[in-house]
Amino acid sequence: MLVEGLLLFVPLLVLGAAVDWPASLGEPAGVVLPQVAENETALRLGYLVYLAYSALFLPVALWTMATLAPGRLDSRVARLGMAFAALSTLARCLGIIRWLTTMPDLAQAWQSGGNKEAIELQYDAFNSYAGGVGELLGVSLFAAGWLLCLAKIAGIPLWLKGFTVLTAAALALPLVELLGVDAGALISVSSGTVQIWFLVTGVYVLRRRNSLG
Repeated sequence: MLVEGLLLFVPLLVLGAAVDWPASLGEPAGVVLPQVAENETALRLGYLVYLAYSALFLPVALWTMATLAPGRLDSRVARLGMAFAALSTLARCLGIIRWLTTMPDLAQAWQSGGNKEAIELQYDAFNSYAGGVGELLGVSLFAAGWLLCLAKIAGIPLWLKGFTVLTAAALALPLVELLGVDAGALISVSSGTVQIWFLVTGVYVLRRRNSLG
């Protein structure tokens, strides 16, 4: 949990410097693609780490449920939580892959003087769809569902249970984009909150194990 909580800071630093991530996710092609072309190595490094973080979400989520709710893993809520975690991991990875495959190709076409209007249409369509799958479904909806299931079955103090529910609510904030509302800084708020949750909960588990040992 501590590794998962700290790992996201790598793409935040690398991608933040290269393409102003995550603020640039809502920027048009004319702003993002030149940055992608000029900083492709940093972009690939940052998104490879982000892909690793996203792939690790499933085993970390399952380990967390097994650690905090060891006697409830056969319950319907636990199974639902595991399904949410698996869907979240899959959606995240599908969303990230676009930045390691399609977006660099579009950036090179943009820089080489291709039809910018056609490239903009491709960028907007693909970014909107893959972003909806990765950010809205993977990072927000399914991850929030996992946290709510965990809060329901975990044997944790009331303060941590409440913090878990609040973190789920923070993760769900960017879903307002489905209503046509610009999420803006809400993506950064939700990402930051869940990282704090991983770190706080990881420290709680360590302290509890030390006290029992």
